[in-house]
Amino acid sequence: MKNIGFLSFGHWANLPAYDTKTASDTLLQSIDLAVAAEAIGVDGAYFRVHHFARQLASPFPLLSAIGAKTNKIEIGTGVIDMRYENPMYMVEDASSADLIAEGRLQLGVSRGSPEQVIDGWKHFGYTLQDGETDQDMGRRRGLEFYNLLKGEGFAQPNPNPMFPNPPGLLGIEPNSRGLRDRIWWGSASDATAEWAGEIGMNLQSSTLKYDESGKPFHVQQAEQIRKYREAYKKAEHTREPRVSVSRSIFAIVNDQDRYYFGQQAESVDKVGILEGTQRAVFGRSYAAEPDQLIKELANDEAIQEADTLLLTIPNTLGVDYNIHVLESILKHVAPELGWR
Repeated sequence: MKNIGFLSFGHWANLPAYDTKTASDTLLQSIDLAVAAEAIGVDGAYFRVHHFARQLASPFPLLSAIGAKTNKIEIGTGVIDMRYENPMYMVEDASSADLIAEGRLQLGVSRGSPEQVIDGWKHFGYTLQDGETDQDMGRRRGLEFYNLLKGEGFAQPNPNPMFPNPPGLLGIEPNSRGLRDRIWWGSASDATAEWAGEIGMNLQSSTLKYDESGKPFHVQQAEQIRKYREAYKKAEHTREPRVSVSRSIFAIVNDQDRYYFGQQAESVDKVGILEGTQRAVFGRSYAAEPDQLIKELANDEAIQEADTLLLTIPNTLGVDYNIHVLESILKHVAPELGWR
C-alpha cells in the first residue's frame, strides 16, 4: 500500500495553451484541484516553492485555504527553501495552517534547488555566518525550525506585559504540537539523507539526485532511502519514519494523453550539471498504456522502498485534465501494483 499524492510546481504564464495565465489562476486552481483530488481518493496535495519565478512561492496562505476547504487529504510542500525563511515566523505560519487543517500538514523543507537569481536569499535580508556555505545555512535554518516545533520556552517574559503570561520562559505561539512529526527533509545526496535520519525528520527524495555511483537513478535513490533508514534506526528514534519519492507518471488511455505524453514513452534517465560543478542524475518520466506502465513501474526500486509516491502534474493544463491524469493512475495502475 502507498500513499499517493500529487506535486504541483504551480507554473503560470500568459500563453494560449495554458489554463493558468496568472498567479490568481494558479492559486485558485490549486485549491480546486486539491478539493477534487480528495474526492477521487488521492491522499496528498503537495506544492513546490520557488522564488523569483512565475510559480508558487509563499506556501502558507495556499495551504491554509486548502485546509479550510478539505477534510482528509494531506497538504504539503516539496520543498520550502529554508535559505529564504525566518524559522520563528515560519513556526507561527506553519502551525496556524496546520491547526486550520486539523493536523494534516506534511511540510517538506530543504536547502532548495538552483535559483532563478544569484543568491536570492540575500534580497530577503539573510546572510551567511562566518565560514558557512548556503547549503550549511539551509540545514541550520531547517534544524532551527524543526527544534522550535518542540514548543519549548526560550524567551524571557516582560515583567509588565500587555496580557498576563504563563509562568516560565515563553515560546512561539501558536505551536501545533504534532507538526514536528510531519516535517520532511528534501535530500539530493546520500549524506543529507543520513543527516535527516539522524535528527529524526521524514525523507523526501525527488526526481533528481547527485550522481554518486553512476548507477541508474532509481537504484541510487533506493540505496539512499536504505541509508536514511539505517541512520534513523541507529539514532533510536521511536516514531516510524515516512519516505516519499516523486515521479512523472502518465497512463495513456485516450488520444489527448497520447498527444501530450506519447513522445515520453521512451524516456530515459538524464545526466546534467547542477550549479556548475555537481553531476546529477535526473529520473526518467513514465508514459505508456497501463499494461506497459505497470511492467515498467514494477522495476523501479525506489518506488518499492517508499511509502509515499508524489505524482508530478502538468498544472498548466487545468484542473479537469489533471484530475483525469490522477484518476487514470488510481484506476488503471495502482491496484495492479499493490498500491491500492
